[in-house]
Amino acid sequence: MTASPAATQHKAFSPARIAAIASNTFLELVRLKVFYFLLLFALISILISFFASSLKIHEQFQVLKDVSLGGMSVFTWLLAVLATAMLLPKDIEDRTLYTILAKPVPRFEYLLGKFFGILSLLFVAISLMSVFFVAILYFRESVALSEAVATTPPNELAGELAAIRAHAFNSNLVPGIALIYLKSALCAAFTLLISTFASSSIFTTIVSFIVYIIGHVQPVARAAYLDAANPSPLLKDFLALVAIMIPDLNALTMVDDIVVGNAVPLALFIKIFLLGSTYVCVYFGIGFLIFWGKEL
Repeated sequence: MTASPAATQHKAFSPARIAAIASNTFLELVRLKVFYFLLLFALISILISFFASSLKIHEQFQVLKDVSLGGMSVFTWLLAVLATAMLLPKDIEDRTLYTILAKPVPRFEYLLGKFFGILSLLFVAISLMSVFFVAILYFRESVALSEAVATTPPNELAGELAAIRAHAFNSNLVPGIALIYLKSALCAAFTLLISTFASSSIFTTIVSFIVYIIGHVQPVARAAYLDAANPSPLLKDFLALVAIMIPDLNALTMVDDIVVGNAVPLALFIKIFLLGSTYVCVYFGIGFLIFWGKEL
């Protein structure tokens, strides 16, 4: 007996169904007013801009970039964790999950659609923050250029203007923001993994926060281990396991290099991006395997 066309259509992988779930997830999160993070980011950037006006030219841009890029990293991480942690518990509580899977929609498509919805939300959020960040930089650059024209001797003006433009904008900003987005996507993937077996969104959020902290302090822990006089083999194995399970999140931002204007080699950027993308895929894959075998 051959399967009916309708059954075959349901069994086939459908990008349209994934896109529909992702779109609904994005709109649902927007209705929850998660973009309040952007308002806070805007207020902090404006305050820092006024504070930095009393500093030297190169210090103004360094402080503004440091705080703004750091704020983008923290706010996108918070958005990724808090938004992702509530997805599955909310769908189970509202019984939306059962309605979708009864269509029938494969669990892989459901979970992938939810994840793409989160990634879309993070992309819109970081894009809006980037636009505001660039606007603040452009404003500070315009003020600095005007002051330089008014105060700098004519024979030094060209060099001063070139230095201001170099401090304000450089090619490292784009890969830096891309890595911040990748870091938030990684945190979202891990949070989604936890939510596939966690009993509540609070537990998922707490675990994700702990993992975030571990991801930032593990380089310090490794350095302390290497400096120890008699390192324990058990501790060495434990740190190696942690390093495999949780990547070094400090390496996914490179904010310090961007702030001081150091060039980010393309090969290094590609290496970090591929490493982060691999962790995103692995976390999602493990989460799907858990979700696939979960009794609903």
